[in-house]
Amino acid sequence: MDSTSKPAQSPIVIDLTTILSLLSTLLILFSAYLLSYQLLPSRTLLKYRVLFVWHAFDALIHFLLEGSFLYNCFFTYVASTSTPDYPHPASLPPVGPFLGHADRTYGSAYGTNPFAKLWQEYAKADKRWGGADVTVISLELLTVFGAGPLAVWVCELLRRGRGQEGRLWFWASVMATGEIYGGFMTFAPEWLSGSTNLDTSNFMYLYVYLIFFNMLWVVFPLWVLYEAYGNINLAFVKASGAIGPKSKKKR
Repeated sequence: MDSTSKPAQSPIVIDLTTILSLLSTLLILFSAYLLSYQLLPSRTLLKYRVLFVWHAFDALIHFLLEGSFLYNCFFTYVASTSTPDYPHPASLPPVGPFLGHADRTYGSAYGTNPFAKLWQEYAKADKRWGGADVTVISLELLTVFGAGPLAVWVCELLRRGRGQEGRLWFWASVMATGEIYGGFMTFAPEWLSGSTNLDTSNFMYLYVYLIFFNMLWVVFPLWVLYEAYGNINLAFVKASGAIGPKSKKKR
């Protein structure tokens, strides 16, 4: 075999599931945008409206999409003997059986509900999302039940408006830091082990599914941290008296 030959590219299959999966993300974004106009005053500064839309979008993604991922991981399964990788690695030491069932293989790959189909689509790029990878599930438990409610709380602080700046930027910073850390812990194990679960052989899987969708949870959290740093620093400067009203001139 020619050592310089490139690996075969996976064909890009754009079917109804692909289209509906991408449209679902756009629908969630549009819903977050509409919520901003329902809950925020019309004169809200653009920065704060973007902050609201991002956190509303974030919360809806965590609850609806990633919540459905967890549902399929815990409740969708087939008998292990019916899968091509039997005996399933999760049933062998030292990992141990997932949820104590060595005779079952869990994950969206074995479901027929609409959300299972959505995750089957994404699993074409990262096959961990079609099964029950315990590291991914552990991170998603924190994301759905921790980050989701926290994103809602940030939106509520934005809705309340004046007087909430200190709490707003503190919790937004906690949220952003958690998102960046979660993304790193999702992909660092893959990078360190040769990315065996990732399919980067075509444009759709590499640039749309893996890079674009995951970089959203890097770019926006970094922007939030940048804004939070500026606002928190300004608050401390004002509190120290370095910035204040000009003293009146003596007559």
